[in-house]
Amino acid sequence: MVEIGADGRTWLLSGPTSSYGLRLGDEDELLHLHWGPRIALADAEALAAGPGPEYWAFEATLDGHEEYPVEGGPRFVRPALSVRTPERRGTEWRFEGYGTGGAEGTEGAAGAGDDELRLRFSDSGLGITLHYRMRAGSDVVERWVTLANEGPALEVLRADSATWTLPLRDGWRLSQLHGRWAAESRLTRSDLTYGEKVIGSRRGHTGHQHLPWVALDADGTATEELGEVYGCALAWSGSWRIAVAQLPDARVQITGGAGYDDSGLLRLEPGEGFVTPVFAGLWSDGGFGGASRAWHAYQREHVIPDADRYRPVLYNSWEATEFDISEEQQRALARRAAEAGIELFVVDDGWFGARTSDRAGLGDWTPNRDRFPGGLKPLADHVHGLGMQFGIWVEPEMVNQDSDLYRAHPDWVQFQPGRRRTELRNQLVLNLAREDVQEYLWERLDTLLSGAPVDYVKWDFNRAFTDAGWPGEAYPQRLWVDHVHALYRLLDRLRAAHPGVAFESCSGGGGRIDLGIMSRTDQVWTSDNTDPLDRLAIQHGYSQVHPARAMAAWVTDSPNTQLNGRVSSLRFRFVSAMAGVLGVGGDLTRWSGEELAEARTWVELYKEIRPVVQGGDLYRLRAPEGGLSAVQYVRGDEAVVLAWLQAQHHGEPVPPLRLRGLDPTASYECLETREVHRGAVLLHHGLRTGLRGDLDATVVRLRRK
Repeated sequence: MVEIGADGRTWLLSGPTSSYGLRLGDEDELLHLHWGPRIALADAEALAAGPGPEYWAFEATLDGHEEYPVEGGPRFVRPALSVRTPERRGTEWRFEGYGTGGAEGTEGAAGAGDDELRLRFSDSGLGITLHYRMRAGSDVVERWVTLANEGPALEVLRADSATWTLPLRDGWRLSQLHGRWAAESRLTRSDLTYGEKVIGSRRGHTGHQHLPWVALDADGTATEELGEVYGCALAWSGSWRIAVAQLPDARVQITGGAGYDDSGLLRLEPGEGFVTPVFAGLWSDGGFGGASRAWHAYQREHVIPDADRYRPVLYNSWEATEFDISEEQQRALARRAAEAGIELFVVDDGWFGARTSDRAGLGDWTPNRDRFPGGLKPLADHVHGLGMQFGIWVEPEMVNQDSDLYRAHPDWVQFQPGRRRTELRNQLVLNLAREDVQEYLWERLDTLLSGAPVDYVKWDFNRAFTDAGWPGEAYPQRLWVDHVHALYRLLDRLRAAHPGVAFESCSGGGGRIDLGIMSRTDQVWTSDNTDPLDRLAIQHGYSQVHPARAMAAWVTDSPNTQLNGRVSSLRFRFVSAMAGVLGVGGDLTRWSGEELAEARTWVELYKEIRPVVQGGDLYRLRAPEGGLSAVQYVRGDEAVVLAWLQAQHHGEPVPPLRLRGLDPTASYECLETREVHRGAVLLHHGLRTGLRGDLDATVVRLRRK
């Protein structure tokens, strides 16, 4: 809901539990008023009528108070908008009007159903519109900016999506997700100090090193269930930057958007425009757990496509075969997968072109006739006949030099004339900003999906930008932005043409996980690390902002030959992977009959708990920091607890798990033991898991009686 003050210069957006307020000052300066617990319009107007920012020598009055700082004038904070023309640099904007919902105006109140606010400014023909939106039933504030150039050509050096202003507190603690390949989404928390903390990616994709999310809790005292938490997440799948600044007067602002530096985002000719990605913000007084559940609900309702459809249990052939594949071998694996109760069979890398290693074939998206004489359709029909869906792996944004595509079009890759074309993983990056490249990929992928009954596509991206040049283009910097928009358009076009096909985002594991790609894919590959113990920390970090409904997790072979050689039981591997979208990736032809039978039991159990895991509220009961860790999912009258014991020392008892989200006045039956527990007892005294020893795990199902 959007409410407007009587003078048309104070605005208040409100969700179920929170409000966001701002006002226009006498000099057309846009000032932040409130972000936090829900307040009334009269409260916002009282804030607007109060004293304005204080002036101190050598400081700018507006710094730390503006909604969207621009470059120019008495401002010294990091600008969210920086533009340049041949004559000048910076912005001196004036307010033109506002709009709410579907109508625009300059005065009056918005209707009760309106949830979007648009504030229009202009400077020398450049139109700047700040957008604010709160979706029905959600406390997430979506913010983005639209630029429309009706004046002379100009260069946009920086156009961030939003600047978020936090209230004055005695101190703040910053939470972020950092990592590297095979160790993504590691949660770290630290006190915020004066100056700036900058995270982001210079790599052309979201990156393994940071997820585009931060959270801050006042005084560093928030827990999983208690305390104020402010969080921000960026919906962008290319290079990005988020800067968290504690200013000299102790105020804190968070600024973020597409692109990492200020060297030039794009050039706008007369009549051209640009829309920034959404930078979403959330306030919660329910601690980190309450904030996570709000983020998860928002994504299931408004971001992830068809989130009410539960993701099937999949089998992926990569770890069983790598590049050495054939149709008969895939048929044998498919038969084993069907025996285990798998619902989706995925052929990974090696089915196309001359792809016998990672040195050749990328770009040639036609089946290898030596390996698949009849193409993919016979195998897909066989898989369907076994009662499973059929999927394939692709990496459309890449090309090998040893490929028909590169030999025909060496100019289609990103490169800079006179410099060596850098290969990583023996591949180059296609310049998706080129329309001919976009059309080629559309034609190839559309033909592929039309020529065989494909139900699922795993879309990979296995290297960063290193030679992001575009010979012949007057403003090659736009490649960084246009590549991402071309990727989005291609995915949107394929989904529209093939509505029955699901897509998974992968980037060497978790290198492209963000709200932008998640709005176009059905699930994401969380990490190439499939070790079940390592995965607990990765999944713990991922869950801070993203839901289990989109988190792919596999059960693979033991010892874990891909990474660390760790030996673990099938039980521990399955319970670890059941915390998200369950998959299997081991060599099933080497599994014994007993192992296949046990696997089928776990798969069937997952199918029973899937509605709760993928659609329920998540409670992190104990973090994976050694010893016992656990998560709980609650949906309606049902609850599911997944618990893991890393190691147990001699004589050390395993503590009970204090559950969350239950009705203390109700009774709950454990479906495994048929024991009946009182809700109050489970909440305050806990549940005994029966775990013991090293790398033990369990699943507990509870149903309200």
